[in-house]
Amino acid sequence: MTITAASTATQVGELLRSWRNRRRISQLELALRANSSARHISFIETGRSRPSEEMVLRLADHLDVPVRERNALLMSAGYAPRYPERSLDDPALSEMRESLDVLLRGYEPFPALVVDGTYQVVAANRAVPLLLEGVAEELLTPPLNAMRLTLHPHGMAPRIRNFLEWRCHLLHQMDRQLALMRSAPLRALYDEVTGFPMPDPCGEERMADRRAPVALPMVIDVGGRTLSFVSTIATFNTPLDVTVSELALETFLPADQETAAYLRSLTP
Repeated sequence: MTITAASTATQVGELLRSWRNRRRISQLELALRANSSARHISFIETGRSRPSEEMVLRLADHLDVPVRERNALLMSAGYAPRYPERSLDDPALSEMRESLDVLLRGYEPFPALVVDGTYQVVAANRAVPLLLEGVAEELLTPPLNAMRLTLHPHGMAPRIRNFLEWRCHLLHQMDRQLALMRSAPLRALYDEVTGFPMPDPCGEERMADRRAPVALPMVIDVGGRTLSFVSTIATFNTPLDVTVSELALETFLPADQETAAYLRSLTP
């Protein structure tokens, strides 16, 4: 079957309209941002006009479309994908992997790890195993998944003292991602982890004496001690590779002096 210019215009128009509605932006607002006209945006969305490759990329940029989905937009308009998707083992990404290793080591003795777009752990520093004390062996079989490790009742969940709060935070984080991008694997993971039974007993009952933090901490029992961490997440700016665009560096920094002192005491 031959794909006509009209059919490709319709396909890309429908996708662009979907992204515009998802971002809650009017045609006029998008036109002003993209130095175009509301009439032209309307023609593109209804399939009456096939956008140029440059226009597709410009609109995708102003709609904050994820890199993977920008390739989908280009192909729906009849153009070749612009952004490669390489394996992390690809020699072209060797310098990036080395940079990630330097970053991870730099955070020691505090835990830090790198995850992909579905929370598979692709790299971690030497402090991360500290958090995995008591995790069931089946959850430690590669590929490790950070969400499963944290929320599974045989994972870290039983040792997280403020589990209800932390679970709500993580699910809200996944909700935000799903609102920003279409990802069947991420949706499947979300459905899986939301179905996990709650650990017994649930740690929330043990948090009555917790001091008010400046940010929501993860409070977890490790080796007979109670440690408190705040997490930060960093991503790459203006990535030009699909794989790189979906990587995130998550660090667990001490939320109190006691946690910091204990972690530093473990350093040889």
